[in-house]
Amino acid sequence: MTATQPLTETTVLANDVKMPTIGFGTWQIPINENFDSTIQTAIQLGYRQFDTAQIYNNAQRMGEAIRASDVPRSEFFLTSKIWASHRSYESAREAYEMILTQMQTDYLDLLLIHWPTAQGEPMVWQAQNAGAWRALEELYTEGRVRAIGVSNFLPHHLVPLLARARVKPMVNQLEIHPGYAQPAAVNFCRAKGIQVQAWSPLGRGTLLRHALLEKIAAAHGKTPAQVALRWCIERGIAPIPKSTLFAHQQENLNVFDFSLTPEEVNELTAMPQTSFSGLHPDTVTF
Repeated sequence: MTATQPLTETTVLANDVKMPTIGFGTWQIPINENFDSTIQTAIQLGYRQFDTAQIYNNAQRMGEAIRASDVPRSEFFLTSKIWASHRSYESAREAYEMILTQMQTDYLDLLLIHWPTAQGEPMVWQAQNAGAWRALEELYTEGRVRAIGVSNFLPHHLVPLLARARVKPMVNQLEIHPGYAQPAAVNFCRAKGIQVQAWSPLGRGTLLRHALLEKIAAAHGKTPAQVALRWCIERGIAPIPKSTLFAHQQENLNVFDFSLTPEEVNELTAMPQTSFSGLHPDTVTF
């Protein structure tokens, strides 16, 4: 398979690592031949950042898809996330070794703690997160991962982590889309120099049929999905869309040739809650 020119737009993290601004999400893509063809098509279109996680169980398939391409490993930006079952220092390091073995790579570009798992006594979950974070810090200082961060951490999860951290998180992945803007978390991360990534940046199906997105899309000759992604980018947020369809994969990359007006950005940010996944960090039970 011959790859086309990769996406050139990048976001610079606090440690000067360049991350492709648009990533490709792999959550819930069936792990079969469809996964292989989906990833290969994405690579061919120019995607280079691929977001995976320990719980997705797709590291081996991801590695195989990368090796089947004609793109060198150094051009990819690979992310994985440590699951809640491996949030101690020792088990976080073990999880990283398993991920590398499954993906058949020597390093990851970004490693995250997947959830703060903030149920029960705060001293307990805060200590667990601190243990996992110490493992990520060591992997980073050892040069075995290029950047480290967290996922689904709200300000009250980040404050105790930052108080103990020797290395500050470079990234925080959050559910963010029009109708779930999370301004408090975004502003907190921005103030701390933590780059925000948006998972589920297109929300659920109903979001893309919302009248406001349709109106703004029509004004720019774009689709509602492109408007949602552009809204993320104009707020300084790096989106991670997902699609198994070639046309949608291509569409999701074509968001750098237009801009939203400040009024449009504000309208989208102020939308009432719409298409929220229901996965709140303080109430999930895993």
